[in-house]
Amino acid sequence: MAARQPNDDNARPHHIRSDIGSNNPAKDAIMTEPAAQQNQADISTLSYEQAREELVGIVKRLEAGNLPLEDSLSLWERGEALADRCQGWLDGARERLDKAREESSDEDD
Repeated sequence: MAARQPNDDNARPHHIRSDIGSNNPAKDAIMTEPAAQQNQADISTLSYEQAREELVGIVKRLEAGNLPLEDSLSLWERGEALADRCQGWLDGARERLDKAREESSDEDD
């Protein structure tokens, strides 16, 4: 019996799509860019508190386990985007504080 090669489609688990990007719109519809963009747009409207609360829920679900791989990957990706959103809020707050400190020290001089 011949060993399976890593690039052999028969060696892939059935849930992993090897035909994404196959120039076949029906097959490619599973992972659409507009859906990802809509997901990002949704996240970009969240406040720090909203993004953090959702991120905490995602972490709890991932830690609990028992999710199918695809669901876990989707949650992980959304969690990463939410963490980026939270970091953006924190970076913005830090910049505002730094600016206020600069202005305050300029007035003291």
